Amino acid sequence: MWPRLWLAILLGAIAFGSGAAENNGEAHPRRLALVIGNASYGGHPLANATRDAAATSAMLSHLGFEVMTYSNLNSSTMNEAIHEFNRRLAEGGVGLLYFAGHGLQVGESTLLLPVDAEGSPAAQITKGMDLSGILAGMSVPRRDQLNLIVLDTCLNNPYDAGNVNIARPPDRTIVAYATAPGTFAADGARHGMYTAGLLNAIDQPGRNIEDMLRDVARSVGLATGGRQVPWVAAGAAVAANGFRFAPPVRQARHGVSQVARTEAVVAFQSRGILPKDSSEQYELTFWESIKDSTYPSDYEAYLKAYPNGRFATLAHARIDRLRAAAPKVPSQAQADHARAAAPAVSTPPAPSAPPPAEKSVAASAPPPTPAPKPAVKTTASSAGEIKDCAACPALIALPGGTFPMGSNSDDPAERPVHRVTIGQPFAIGKYEVTVEQWNACADASACPRIDTEANASKSEPVRNVSWDDAQVYVKWLTKTTGKGYRLPTEAEWEYAARGGTTTTYWWGNEMRKGYADCKDCGEPWRKDGPVNVGSFMPNPFGLFDMNGSVWEWVGDCWHSSYKGAPPDGRVWDEAGCPMRVIRGGSWPDGAGYMQSSTRFKYSPSVRQSQNGMRVARDMK
Repeated sequence: MWPRLWLAILLGAIAFGSGAAENNGEAHPRRLALVIGNASYGGHPLANATRDAAATSAMLSHLGFEVMTYSNLNSSTMNEAIHEFNRRLAEGGVGLLYFAGHGLQVGESTLLLPVDAEGSPAAQITKGMDLSGILAGMSVPRRDQLNLIVLDTCLNNPYDAGNVNIARPPDRTIVAYATAPGTFAADGARHGMYTAGLLNAIDQPGRNIEDMLRDVARSVGLATGGRQVPWVAAGAAVAANGFRFAPPVRQARHGVSQVARTEAVVAFQSRGILPKDSSEQYELTFWESIKDSTYPSDYEAYLKAYPNGRFATLAHARIDRLRAAAPKVPSQAQADHARAAAPAVSTPPAPSAPPPAEKSVAASAPPPTPAPKPAVKTTASSAGEIKDCAACPALIALPGGTFPMGSNSDDPAERPVHRVTIGQPFAIGKYEVTVEQWNACADASACPRIDTEANASKSEPVRNVSWDDAQVYVKWLTKTTGKGYRLPTEAEWEYAARGGTTTTYWWGNEMRKGYADCKDCGEPWRKDGPVNVGSFMPNPFGLFDMNGSVWEWVGDCWHSSYKGAPPDGRVWDEAGCPMRVIRGGSWPDGAGYMQSSTRFKYSPSVRQSQNGMRVARDMK
């Protein structure tokens, strides 16, 4: 357990605020809360988590929050709830996420477990919702921004007890942990001990959040005899005027507070996944659960838990072997057939579409798909992913919605800004199509084989792909899966890229390092080509590399402005279209091309080294 002195130092050094005053009944900024209580875990059910969520939801509603309350969410529904919360939060105000349930701390990853993440250790890691991803979605700039996170969960690492490290939150963010890093949270008779303390303190009139959290920490420490010491972390740029849940004139709700005051410890170590008899045995149990797996992601989960474990060398070898197990290079006859079927290669861009001139500026690669024969049945994987076959790109389902498309920049092609309504849900690639995924189509003699760099990773985005090539690929996916694959429409693409935001980039109006693969965007950028997909931060919809990496083809014909564009998001096409739209910028481009509104054009038959693709399909 970390020394209690650090808690005092941390609390004493942080000033909290909301960006707007709340005193003597003054109107406070909009307040929105997402409250989740997960209790129905198969192997380790919790007695109080849903009750904790219900009581917290009632209290927050009493304190002026709009509250979204959920219980017993699986990985898919939890991901959907977070996306809907971020969408509503983009309108502005204070955002609060409360979670009661099982949690883990693996390295710098704080994992909040959906109810279907129980079972194998690999499932716990791959299905656990990483707090860093949640915070990225909440940190998109908005009016009156302040993010509050309250986690009544354990922070132990059942795999490697010493491998815990709380990362500093983003700007304008406060994270209140029920316990110190590496330790457990306790349950009382009706509530978790931390939630009991929170309910007792949160509605005290006029208390700023700093004092309130200190009161909670003190009460929990006393109630547990010092065995549970709450922890707080805060990012920069948190205003110093003192956010208050209850203004000085508000009266406390004594009914809820009385219940909290009578809480006594019933069970320690109740909200974390407990190791088996020893950490050594838990590692053995972990390895036994995956040692015959044919999925590289299982071995990658083991390495995340045990980077220096006894089976680390073997895990690396298994990953390499599975990656090498891709279908063999086709015979000479197959290669000749593929070359004959491929459109003529033209490396330089068409004369009517020169490379874009420089535009003025206003986390680990995904696991490679395994080699087994694709199964047509659709399955949902971690974080709400959809996989229609083993070699298919992972998809994220997005709801319909309305958004302002375009920008008022000096580029007439991005004007006028117009409202578009996506009427139906659709699914879009979580990542760009990779070299490995394209090669699965080429190995089936359905797609032309695309030349790649000699040292290209299978997880890099495929490039040198023409619009015509992309049509061949989506037709193969459709035939293989029985699902209606296609390129996204241009409106769908921008809707997905913005992730519910209206700023220049999905993360704000200024370029930030580490958010996109471009020459101005920071590590792990390299000048020779795009890095593996998923190497940078996902946007609020959980989509990677919408900005940078490679330009992405969409279904639409190029039009020089949005005058006359369809308002319903359908493909804007015409017969004999000479130019097709590409979106998103690429790794050699500057920050200006990372803007969500950026668009460009190419001849549909031209292969160019910066052009790739992302797939979509209808959710019918």
